[in-house]
Amino acid sequence: MPKETAVYTHGHHESVLRSHRWRTAANSAGYLIGELRPGMAVLDVGCGPGTITADLAALVAPGRVTAVDTGPGILEQAAGVAAERGLDNVEFSVADVHALDFPDDSFDVVHAHQVLQHVGDPVQALREMRRVCRPGGVVAARDSDYAAMAWYPETPGLEEWQEVYRRVARANGGEPDAGRMLVSWARQAGFTDITPTAAAWCFATPETRAWWSGLWADRTTDSVYAELAVRGGHASAGQLTAIAATWRGWGEEGDGWFMVPHGEVLCRG
Repeated sequence: MPKETAVYTHGHHESVLRSHRWRTAANSAGYLIGELRPGMAVLDVGCGPGTITADLAALVAPGRVTAVDTGPGILEQAAGVAAERGLDNVEFSVADVHALDFPDDSFDVVHAHQVLQHVGDPVQALREMRRVCRPGGVVAARDSDYAAMAWYPETPGLEEWQEVYRRVARANGGEPDAGRMLVSWARQAGFTDITPTAAAWCFATPETRAWWSGLWADRTTDSVYAELAVRGGHASAGQLTAIAATWRGWGEEGDGWFMVPHGEVLCRG
């Protein structure tokens, strides 16, 4: 497929949004919070259902946040979150990160969470984010790294899940191990001042294990990802059903532990 064309592997099934709505600035953009000041103009790229967006808007008020995504449906949900929180400093629009419809130097902060792993040309995406960021501003990106995810106890079915997911994501034009590549992509995009960090989500309590395993079990059989896996010949429906059962079984483990590592970059210049 063309370099800038990629299929969003997850889609917007309820099991996907269950995960995305859990995200906050605290658990998903902690590396950026110290850069934010009241009055700033922020662009939130790939805002999804808008929970991080709303947190950013509260942190920079009376400044404004412009939140963009590729489809109007998910933007309606994000607008609903902002309205529920009484935020009037957020605006929403459809946009393609490869060709943002904003003038040069429009924003103090340009943020993308779990976006670059899904786009066809992450370097071009970062170039556009850099273009619309003002001199002295910051471009922030955070992405997970599927190959580096770790869990206990050792579960062969989860190894199969990891392999299938990575195949599907790459067939769709994305890069599931994006976290480790952010520094390289940022340099290729022209940034010279890059602060790299890493952070992780950890699911190890009975409640978080049940939540994480349940959403991945549902996603494995019922989401766009499941359809793409079967259609692309990466797994049969029977294999996906077995993987989902493995997820549910792991979630019931009394000592289960799962880590999702993320690469992060703050870029200037």
